[in-house]
Amino acid sequence: MKKSFRLLVLAAALVLGFAVAASAAPNCNKKIESFDFVVDYSGSMMMKNPQLKQDKIVVAKNVLSRVNAAIPNLAYNGGLHTISPNGVLLEQGPWNRAAMDAAIAKLRTGFTIFGRMTRMGDGLQAYEPFLSSMKRDAAVILVTDGDNNRGADLVEVARQMYASQRDLVIHVISLADTKNGEETIKQIAALNPATVVVRAEELATSDAAVERFVLAVFCRDEDVIVLRGVHFAFNSYALDGKAMGILKEAASLIKANPNKRVVLTGWTDWVGSDAYNMKLSSQRANSVKNFLVKQGVPASRMTTIGRGKSFKYDNKTDEGRAMNRRTEAAFE
Repeated sequence: MKKSFRLLVLAAALVLGFAVAASAAPNCNKKIESFDFVVDYSGSMMMKNPQLKQDKIVVAKNVLSRVNAAIPNLAYNGGLHTISPNGVLLEQGPWNRAAMDAAIAKLRTGFTIFGRMTRMGDGLQAYEPFLSSMKRDAAVILVTDGDNNRGADLVEVARQMYASQRDLVIHVISLADTKNGEETIKQIAALNPATVVVRAEELATSDAAVERFVLAVFCRDEDVIVLRGVHFAFNSYALDGKAMGILKEAASLIKANPNKRVVLTGWTDWVGSDAYNMKLSSQRANSVKNFLVKQGVPASRMTTIGRGKSFKYDNKTDEGRAMNRRTEAAFE
């Protein structure tokens, strides 16, 4: 699809996220058929993350749980492996959210740091025959701090994988806290323009970061206009300047796809009565529609729906309530 479509998705998603629950998983068209979480199990991962003050492996477990909760409820294959040392916590097979959660919980913590050499390259190299069996398109989601002090060069192994494996992308959840680790991850990312690199600290603390990562890895964006910066103040359906900027770009994309209809869905937070919020959510969807009409989108191409109260994001926090006060749009 058009490059500008992805730019809209990325720009408009900056302030959004999901609550970490199965119900938070977004609707999307599948981008991949299979994925595998590959977790660095080396001694350096047992060291403290300087920002979160937890062992990096503990941060990794938390992050994977949050990502797993946000994966769309579609027919993916999934698995969970460790490297350095290598191990299988969940064999590749039909992905099940609960089974993956159980596998993530099995990741051990509290290993002795010393005497556990980091052989990331060797570990990833040993998995190549297994990677060949993954359904395509496939994604390897590597959780690592990038340190590699023994054996094969990790970047070179990744380069060889791309040479021998078609329709596979390596994404990285980074816990790098050294220059060497950061450089290794940077070089891996440079091997494939489709690679997504995200800091684990972001995924651990921001629902918005989780959403951006899952959408980028698991979902095609061709058929969805993600108006995820279009939020509303409390008890309001007025559009602010940021929302108008996003909607202007959305209008251009809608007009560039004249054969598709658009569904605009409005939501509210949980404050107030059901009846009031149902009306307010409709007003928010219609506010977006009216603005798009002014940008030249025919009203006949758009359908508005008010869904009332939203529980997609955590209504117990200011951020969650703000994210629930939204309008979303999708091509029909």
